[in-house]
Amino acid sequence: MGFAKKCPIRTKYAVQLILILTSVVFVCVGAYRGEAETVFSKAIRLCLECVGIG
Repeated sequence: MGFAKKCPIRTKYAVQLILILTSVVFVCVGAYRGEAETVFSKAIRLCLECVGIG
């Protein structure tokens, strides 16, 4: 917490903006590569196993 108190507000906002933009870029790259389908299929299998259907 020492770093957060010492840095100026503009620096905090800049770091937050960079992290948000980076995460959006990674989500878009993953969607472009078709990773969403893989994640959803694994999530469905996991849910069905937890409920005991699959």
